[in-house]
Amino acid sequence: MVRVEPFRGYRYGGGTRDVSDVVAPPYDQIGPAMQDVLYGMSPANIVRVTLPKDPPAGGKDGVGDRYRGARETLAGWLAARTWVAEERPAIYPYTQTYRVEGMEVVRAGFIALGEVSEYARGMVVPHERTHAGPKVDRMRLLEATRADAGLLFMLVSDPGGELRTVTAPVGAPLMEARDLKGERHRVWRLDEPEAVERVRALMAERAVIIADGHHRYETAVEYARRRPGAELKLMAFFALEAAGLTIFPNHRLVHGVPGLALPGLLESARRWFEVAPLGDPLGFRASPTTLGVVTADRAATLTLRPDAAATVPWPAGTSAAWRALAVSVLHEGVLRPLLGITDAMLDAKTHVDYTADQAEAIAVARAGGCQAAFLIAPTTPAELLAVVRGGEILPQKSTHFYPKLLDGLVFHRLPA
Repeated sequence: MVRVEPFRGYRYGGGTRDVSDVVAPPYDQIGPAMQDVLYGMSPANIVRVTLPKDPPAGGKDGVGDRYRGARETLAGWLAARTWVAEERPAIYPYTQTYRVEGMEVVRAGFIALGEVSEYARGMVVPHERTHAGPKVDRMRLLEATRADAGLLFMLVSDPGGELRTVTAPVGAPLMEARDLKGERHRVWRLDEPEAVERVRALMAERAVIIADGHHRYETAVEYARRRPGAELKLMAFFALEAAGLTIFPNHRLVHGVPGLALPGLLESARRWFEVAPLGDPLGFRASPTTLGVVTADRAATLTLRPDAAATVPWPAGTSAAWRALAVSVLHEGVLRPLLGITDAMLDAKTHVDYTADQAEAIAVARAGGCQAAFLIAPTTPAELLAVVRGGEILPQKSTHFYPKLLDGLVFHRLPA
């Protein structure tokens, strides 16, 4: 169902194996401090194109200079052959080796161009809603540079392992990098015609789910609508059934809610939850029905009572699978009815921040950096599949896939 194609990838230096200094996380994972770090790593770091800095105050065109600056940076790189297109098209096997809870994990997939299409066609399935602002930004950058440098993280079912077999890495990697968390990323080249054709044939039978990159995907759909012939987008595909589909929770940091105090919140929560003190937030392990709440001086657990679950004001039409998500329990049992945090507030990013690091969430709350930190369980791959295959969208920030893919391992240029 999804057309994939090999491509002549642009690579740093045309052959440099260690590219750690020129790669970057996805743009939406980069804050100002990290952006400065990446800028300092190399004058050729891909962040200068994927997330260019604003011009100095008083610039000729204001923020518009940022997109023009990215275009000029890329043009300079290509003219100087800092980044060079490969001689022949290829598909690129890609592995990420990382540690989680003391265990080493390897996630294996491949990079190729994938066809973008409207969700209604059923070839590509989203799992979260998007917002207009990021898509405007991504479109302006894409139109300025035509640099398709941001890998989309796509999930594909491969129960028999055929895709994993044909795209398995062979020999020494073409390039490798350590990300800012120390995790290892390695890329190979696969250009044998029979193997490439086998990958294309296998992918033609399957739909895919977007794990990360919804805004960039929808931007690519709109770009292709404006420019027929530009329907292929840089994607990395990983098997749903393979090891390494690690999902962290996005803990919620709530701020700016008038009158929020933990005693009153806990009393209100007793309508649906069993309330208990939480002595050690760092050692707390949430479950789909038990969440933690931490403030500057107290902590507690909230456990949804089975007899009360049916009376939570769930959104109309949501399935049992959707209501069983930890993030749904938090949003619909606490944030919305007890704190008045609406979807519009979440969209505006005025009252809730997020972190996948439980220790960080607790530290921020203890230091008074937020009114309360809500600790939740991660969405599991099985839960994700149950919801999206039922045609639903998960609540905002339901997943934090780890590790993130890297931009700058290889990129593609879109037709003008």
